[in-house]
Amino acid sequence: MKTGRIIKVSGPLVVADSMDEANLYDVVKVGNKGLIGEIIEMRGDRASIQVYEETAGIGPGDPVLSTGEPLSVELGPGLIESMFDGIQRPLEAFMKAANSSFLVKGVSVKSLDRERLWEFEPVAKTGDNVVAGDVLGIVQETAVIEQKILVPFGIEGTIRDIKAGSFTVEDVVCTIDTSLGLKEVTMMQKWPVRKGRPYSRKLNPVEPMVTGQRVIDTFFPVAKGGAAAVPGPFGAGKTVVQHQIAKWGDAEIVVYVGCGERGNEMTDVLNEFPELKDPKTGESLMKRTVLIANTSNMPVAAREASIYTGITIAEYFRDMGYSVSIMADSTSRWAEALREMSGRLEEMPGDEGYPAYLGSRLADYYERAGKVVCLGSEGRQGTITAIGAVSPPGGDISEPVSQATLRIVKVFWGLDAQLAYRRHFPAINWLNSYSLYVDRIGQWIDDNVSKDWSALRIEAMALLQEEANLEEIVRLVGIDALSEGDRLKLEVSKSLREDYLQQNAFHDEDAYTPLVKQYKMLKLVLSFKSEAERALESGVYLEKILEISSRDKIARSKYISEKDMAKIDDIFNDLKSDIDKLIEEGGVLDA
Repeated sequence: MKTGRIIKVSGPLVVADSMDEANLYDVVKVGNKGLIGEIIEMRGDRASIQVYEETAGIGPGDPVLSTGEPLSVELGPGLIESMFDGIQRPLEAFMKAANSSFLVKGVSVKSLDRERLWEFEPVAKTGDNVVAGDVLGIVQETAVIEQKILVPFGIEGTIRDIKAGSFTVEDVVCTIDTSLGLKEVTMMQKWPVRKGRPYSRKLNPVEPMVTGQRVIDTFFPVAKGGAAAVPGPFGAGKTVVQHQIAKWGDAEIVVYVGCGERGNEMTDVLNEFPELKDPKTGESLMKRTVLIANTSNMPVAAREASIYTGITIAEYFRDMGYSVSIMADSTSRWAEALREMSGRLEEMPGDEGYPAYLGSRLADYYERAGKVVCLGSEGRQGTITAIGAVSPPGGDISEPVSQATLRIVKVFWGLDAQLAYRRHFPAINWLNSYSLYVDRIGQWIDDNVSKDWSALRIEAMALLQEEANLEEIVRLVGIDALSEGDRLKLEVSKSLREDYLQQNAFHDEDAYTPLVKQYKMLKLVLSFKSEAERALESGVYLEKILEISSRDKIARSKYISEKDMAKIDDIFNDLKSDIDKLIEEGGVLDA
């Protein structure tokens, strides 16, 4: 391939001429050290290149060589438990190759280990007719993840030869006789990150991704195959919410992209995830996790590529029939990288300096989530659930990144700094947030958990909204102006907030709540309201109702283990008997 020459260097942007044989989005080697870059604009024979490494030390006249291939990721055994940078360089192997704890320029490492042997067990056999997406064999990658080796896209024919044994990712495990001749298949595939992997057809997501966070699952659920945004100001808990969903969400594979966030947050992930026990398998959470770290002190251009690297890896596991969740923390930092490169390209700026194509780029990313029927004759179904954090400056969600994201996603978890300062976790504001999946998922939970789930959820949300109105009255004229019925509503709303919505991430029983327990807890809180109203109608004073012993038991029900959920039913019986006793006693205070 013909070599070009650098004519301009502007931070991570390099302009080279004599590049008329290169194509848009080709990967290039820049300078004498061969820094990795990608062509993002072509004007005649001039190529504008975003370089994914530090550009200090290169200048006009240095060579630029196009590889003729787009930026791609390597897909195969070895992805799980690995930590990559934004362009899929494994950081552990990089550290050894560079002999440094920092990113050293010009160091080249392979994404997947070429020497490690994997045990390949064929599923298909010689003579089978196969199409793209069919399973050729399996590799037990970790104790909990079985990786399926699929027929690559574009290949269809008859298996000529397939063998079992220990192989590296580059060894040929199968040969397929196609209309274009023999095709050799290895356990590794390459795929361009900016192009979505194909599937048979897309489906409407109806099943919830259960996170165990009560405010999410009850009021603002996200579907398996859905997309959600978590906007919030600094310190409101975006990263904490994403960590909790990564730990407890019922996805089989987690892809966590640290995109421009602080290095200490990724360090927390690295330290926590290996120690966390997966509630389903008892193994370490890392046994089903892929980490992509492109922190704020890493080259800015690689930040732009990191979310595409993550979603492509997620699509690879989706094609095997897994449910995958991808966390992008945060898309605001990704958009800032986009804005910086756009500015250096001297493009016409849009709102607040962001490029005019910000919305379409965000849509390209989130549209790659979804529930699909995978390629292949099996008709496997796989899902990708995309959850993106947004960090609007000063918490102002009217800024362009938040608004462009909210036009695309169907779930909005609005974080509230005031709730976070009051130590209310998760700090999701129940009055600002919404989920467009709520009716569809509510029907699923009605069918699979309890038929009155949706009715309870609607009643609870109405109470919380009514509380906000009553608090306005209290601030104006004082609580004594309220009727006993309205004061009861305030007490029940307080119980909903403190006993139901607030969770302790460090308590073994309260960090994760299954749907059945959520239903029982919610019904218990609302049963107190209906029983108390019954007592009020019989002439019992509110002060006496609030003194009953079963109220404290309702508050402590969140700490009851999943195995002892019958105790929640016992609390309901105690509540009913306490109220019955008050009514029998005449229910009035002593004169």
